[in-house]
Amino acid sequence: MVNKFTVPLLTPYEAATHLQIPERTMRRWLRPEDGRPALVHSVGPPKRGRPSVPFIALVEAYVLRALRDLELSPRAIAEAAAEVRAEFGTEYGLATRRIATDGIDVFIHYLDSDELARAQDRQIPIRGVVEDYLKYVSWDSDGFAQRLVLRRYDPAVARVVIDPRFAWGAPIVEQAKVTVDAVLGMWRGGESPETVAGEYGLSIEQVEALIRVAA
Repeated sequence: MVNKFTVPLLTPYEAATHLQIPERTMRRWLRPEDGRPALVHSVGPPKRGRPSVPFIALVEAYVLRALRDLELSPRAIAEAAAEVRAEFGTEYGLATRRIATDGIDVFIHYLDSDELARAQDRQIPIRGVVEDYLKYVSWDSDGFAQRLVLRRYDPAVARVVIDPRFAWGAPIVEQAKVTVDAVLGMWRGGESPETVAGEYGLSIEQVEALIRVAA
């Protein structure tokens, strides 16, 4: 069993790619800033081209991406993250089950000041955005994240997950427990989607969905 807190699974580039955010944003979140600890945990010291992002940090970055999509300023995101960690009593507060309930109220509080008058009106859409993100996170019995569905793939067609219990954290097609790299490797080797689908017990539609993302 891979320790989801301490075992580095991904490079910052890979994490950014999976979450569809700029790599520079991911690297900024991994650095301490303005006297605050890093928003996203890493396992160091980092080495160029080597994994430094554990699974729990991937989920932290995923939650931060939701706040980024709500157009909270970088400062507001940092302050909200600090409050969540203090309120929940854990440095991994952004990756706990409580983020789906108590955390949303913290995020609403940290709207930019010129929008505070609209906070009450925006609570429903804010909750909707964050809840939509968090429905792709599965929680373990310890209260922390266990599995993340990658939204860059179409979950309704090919549900691709990162789960540190399988394939050392590589993205896998949940249904078949086969890595995305294995599917795409066979296709890139010249096999047709029909042949790849038959080999791994997938539908042609699922294989084609993976190919579209890769292309």
